[in-house]
Amino acid sequence: MFAIERKTILLLLKRSSDRCCLTAAFHSQLSSLPPRPSLNETKAAHARLITAGLAGDTQLTGRLVAALALSPSAPLEYSRAIFNSIQNPTVFTTNNMIRCFAKSESPSESIVLYAFMRRIDLQPNNYTFPFVLQACTKAQALVEGSQVHCHVIKLGFGGDVYITNALVHFYSACFRIECSRMAFDESRQCRDVVTWNVMLGAYVRDGQVGVAEKMFEEMPERDVISWSIMITGFVQNGQLEEGLDCFREMREMGMVPNEAILVTALSASAQLGLLDRGRLIHSIISSLDFPMSVPIGTALIDMYSKCGCIVQARHVFNQMPRREVCSWNAMICGLAAHGLGEEALAFFERFRIEGFHPVNVTFIGVLNACSRAGLVNEGRHYFKIMTEEYAIKPEMEHYGCMVDLLGRAGFVAEAIELIEKISIQPNPVLWATLLGSCKIHGLVELGEEIGNKLIQLDPAYDGHYVQLAGIYAKARKWEDVVRIRRLMIDRGTYKVAGWSLVEAQGRVHQFIAGDREHERSSEIHKKLDMIGRRIGEAGYIPNVSPVLHDIMEEEKENVIKEHSERLAIAFGFLVSGTGETIRIVKNLRVCGDCHDFTKAVSKVFKREITVRDGSRFHHFKEGECSCLDYW
Repeated sequence: MFAIERKTILLLLKRSSDRCCLTAAFHSQLSSLPPRPSLNETKAAHARLITAGLAGDTQLTGRLVAALALSPSAPLEYSRAIFNSIQNPTVFTTNNMIRCFAKSESPSESIVLYAFMRRIDLQPNNYTFPFVLQACTKAQALVEGSQVHCHVIKLGFGGDVYITNALVHFYSACFRIECSRMAFDESRQCRDVVTWNVMLGAYVRDGQVGVAEKMFEEMPERDVISWSIMITGFVQNGQLEEGLDCFREMREMGMVPNEAILVTALSASAQLGLLDRGRLIHSIISSLDFPMSVPIGTALIDMYSKCGCIVQARHVFNQMPRREVCSWNAMICGLAAHGLGEEALAFFERFRIEGFHPVNVTFIGVLNACSRAGLVNEGRHYFKIMTEEYAIKPEMEHYGCMVDLLGRAGFVAEAIELIEKISIQPNPVLWATLLGSCKIHGLVELGEEIGNKLIQLDPAYDGHYVQLAGIYAKARKWEDVVRIRRLMIDRGTYKVAGWSLVEAQGRVHQFIAGDREHERSSEIHKKLDMIGRRIGEAGYIPNVSPVLHDIMEEEKENVIKEHSERLAIAFGFLVSGTGETIRIVKNLRVCGDCHDFTKAVSKVFKREITVRDGSRFHHFKEGECSCLDYW
């Protein structure tokens, strides 16, 4: 009898030993999974657990939940099913289930599980709170997150840097910047560079770039993320030159930029039209052997297009190993801005042949291309297929392109009909676009009706007064011009000053009409006088018809000859080498006489001049403009 008992005990001990060995082996297998295991890898491990009879092992199934929490594609229901099969989950397993919920589309379930955890007296640890706060952030659960903050303090976890970082981020995501700052200030002894970066990002997202800049200067340590946040903050808030200066400072300190910084710096260069800065960034990309990713390639296309180098933009496009819809959009929109309408449409057809599906931005580029090149039938065709073939609901930008296309080409009645058919309230910009068409075609009565309506709708906007005054001036109705300008003054509305930018010798030089403030002002005006004499001898006669009739002809010429783009051209002659293209960025649409002036300069001096105005690009060469006088 004792021999039988001894045999049974030895068998049980052997089985227990085998089970321990098997459990240890599975612990080893689960530990050897990749840092972010795929769903198939996790399921294979789960299947081996089941076949080995270890599906009820709390520790092993807990490790399985941990693997699912790290997996980029694990279905939530699968994670939940495994978690629910565990009779007494540990805090480790519960933390990982909270993490699964937090990254899912049901983050609020993390908060429910955390509340259940507290009810059953399962004590959270320092790993619990970052996951719960992540869920609160995603769910915008301000009340629940504030309660979790109280638990953090009550349970003594206020000194944990990861929890502090999660709290600062949570409050900023819920638009409680003052609470973010409070959490930041309360953690003076447990901050790291991530804490500073999170607070910095909170100020940037809130538009408080000045406060962010001050904090950036106070940082005891900065990493590439710190610089990225600051550069992006400047650029997204319209402080483009400051963003580029910050990028330059970062490079001078020996920091290697990441992709986000490079894309942002290229965007700033593009918006300002600073080709030299853009080329410098391109050279940095090449010197650092950055791969030509879709974001970098697209940003380069956009930069070269907006800096007047459409050939280089096309070259970058052709060199990209992989292109996405955004890359094609940048190329189509770039060609459109340069007036290359037929080429833009050819790109669009190639885009469709290669199997890409257009989005609303794609059609803005296509319709803009038709508008710039006067392709009326093509514009009607593409507007139709946008709505009927691709079921894209037109937005104001699409209607704006169509109104501009039809109005510029003389189909004003059709443009009015289109505006009146819009189901939503038409944006005043559409009527303002049509007002420009009235000026082109001399439709004084219609222009007067639209102009007065626009002034009533938005009496503070200067553009409507200026356009209406322009229509009267073209019709030589000087009394009405004076009346409109007096109305502007009476209402405290002033015309936006026109300016032109030139990039030279590492600096951006800005000019306004009649500018005498530039350090080389005397040289600029002497050069401008010389240019005026030379093109006058070649037959150029100033068109002073838009200028008020009650001043002398000589004074009219003086009013026009000191427009900002002329000063910029004169400066360009001073700072550029023989044969170099002079590149100018202008905030307003170039006036008719300045357009004629620049054509004459390009012919007499045999210089190419590129002007990016508020509407499009003008490439002047040998007395002609790429717009073919259709702008």
